[in-house]
Amino acid sequence: MCATAAFDAKADVWVYVDPQGQSHFSAEQTDERYTLFFRASIRGLKAGADATAPQAAVPQTPEVSPELSPKLAAFFDNSPRYRKAQPLLQEAARKYRLDYELLKALVTTESGFEPTAVSPKGAIGLMQVMPDTARRFGVDSDRWMSVEAKLADPKINVGIGARYLRLLLDMFPGRTDLALASYNAGEGAVQRAGNKVPNYKETQNYVATVTELYAALKPPAPAKAPTPQAAGGKPVLNPYGDGYVLSGSRTAYVLTPGTMPGGAVGRGNMMTPALPAALEESRIAVD
Repeated sequence: MCATAAFDAKADVWVYVDPQGQSHFSAEQTDERYTLFFRASIRGLKAGADATAPQAAVPQTPEVSPELSPKLAAFFDNSPRYRKAQPLLQEAARKYRLDYELLKALVTTESGFEPTAVSPKGAIGLMQVMPDTARRFGVDSDRWMSVEAKLADPKINVGIGARYLRLLLDMFPGRTDLALASYNAGEGAVQRAGNKVPNYKETQNYVATVTELYAALKPPAPAKAPTPQAAGGKPVLNPYGDGYVLSGSRTAYVLTPGTMPGGAVGRGNMMTPALPAALEESRIAVD
């Protein structure tokens, strides 16, 4: 597995606001409802827990500022939903060692900061968490409340979503693209694709959109610190070897890459065109 994915491309982000006021973001103009929201050039994608973030190059068009698109800046400045969610995201970013800008870009794409958002496939809340994902992390139904109702609580929702994202970043070190693809389609789908972004239009669109927003939001990264060295000059290794720790409701246990279960392919939170019949059948087979 290579440590770095890199690209140099124009980054377009399109937006459609539905009648309920929920923002839907896309890396392409999915249909005539979408309007251009942000445009910049993205150079480089180095990902992982301690890697350099992608950089948004200075656009050469008058519609975009050298820093951020005015529309992008205004979206956050004028959004009461974002301001309400911001403390939860900041806390989760600190707790789970996530880049705040990555978390911010993901939630922007997932729900537009609408805490009551529910996708056609049943993904819930700010981070569009599936009930099965919540159960993996110990959120169960009880006599007073269902797991779906618990996920409607923004604090629980962000906590579970952030833990899952941290797990995926650790599972695919240096490959934020694969972590994002797994968040959308499930890590099982990424593994079945040979540790590549699966050939699902929704997932490819999702990875591009989150990455583009992340690059635009992330400030220039400082010089990378040297790799930590243990006694004797050897690098400090993951104490769990090739496994990944997943904290469940009762126990913390280790899952190896080959045994990771699949996730929720096509949660329906990204608006995409109709897929060719053969591809749609392949998605249904693993959903």
